[in-house]
Formats: sequence, C-alpha cells, structure tokens
Amino acid sequence: MKAALPVLIAILSPGCGYHLAGRADLLPKHLKTIAVPAFGNNTTRYRLTDRLPAAITREFLSRTRYQVLPDQNHADAILQGTVVNYISYPTVFDPVTGRAAGVQLSVFLQVRLVERASGKVLFERPSLEVRQRYEISVDQVAYFEESDAALDRVCREVARALVSAILEDF
Repeated sequence: MKAALPVLIAILSPGCGYHLAGRADLLPKHLKTIAVPAFGNNTTRYRLTDRLPAAITREFLSRTRYQVLPDQNHADAILQGTVVNYISYPTVFDPVTGRAAGVQLSVFLQVRLVERASGKVLFERPSLEVRQRYEISVDQVAYFEESDAALDRVCREVARALVSAILEDF
C-alpha cells in the first residue's frame, strides 16, 4: 500500500506548471494566418526594414503553426512594426592605428500584433531592443565589411525574440 501511494499521487495531481520554452501559444486559437508587412522606419538605415519582415516570416514558419500571408486583407492578424532607432558605436579601438576594431549596434523597435477583424491588440511591445556586436578588421588588405552580416544577425535576433515574446507573452 505504501508503494502505491506515490504512484497514485503522481497520477492524480495536476502538472507542476513548467513547460518548455517556445512551446506555449497564448494567442487565440481561431488565428490561423498572420501578415507581416514592411516595417516603418524612423532611421536612416533602410536595409534593416527591408530584411526584418523576411526574417520574422521565416521564424513564424519554422516555429509556429501559423501561415504567413503577404496580403493583410486576408490575414487573421497583422504584425505592425516600426524601427524607432538604430545606434552604432565603436566599443574597441586598435591601439596601433586608433581605428575602431569592434562595434556595438542597438536596434529599438515598436511592434504590435493586431487582430484584423476586431482591431484588438493581441500583443504589444512599445520598446523592443536588440543588440549585436561585430568586429572590424584593422588590416586594410584583409578587410571584410562585417556590418551587413551583423545586420542579418540583428534581424534573426529580432525575429527570434519577437516570435518568442508573442507566443509566450513575455
């Protein structure tokens, strides 16, 4: 009888409340499609807003059950966003040349997911910040422009953070 008691308690007691990160989906169950239109841009960095919707679309398709549609008029929800600020500054300097050898960039966004039919805001993040660091070669001969690759990494990081926040309401 004593051996059966722990088994009975384990079977009858509810779950502990823990779940794996990235597995929750707190959005309404009737949502099946999401549109990710071009983001607004309050900065001088045009390439960032060109790349963000594609990165976010890839993240939604690879991690969720949602279909991403190009037409806002046919989607159940619309992800609206604006790049509010883009800051890039040197963090490491080459002691010999005095030139920048490392750069920190920070991107600040405003995003919200709106149910198209009702206009209800399902998710909102008025100040989402993502940071990325990259190195700059100080050797003129071996120089490789790293800012585009860093921009791609920022877009992927924004997509990961945003989709996780939407799904888990963080």
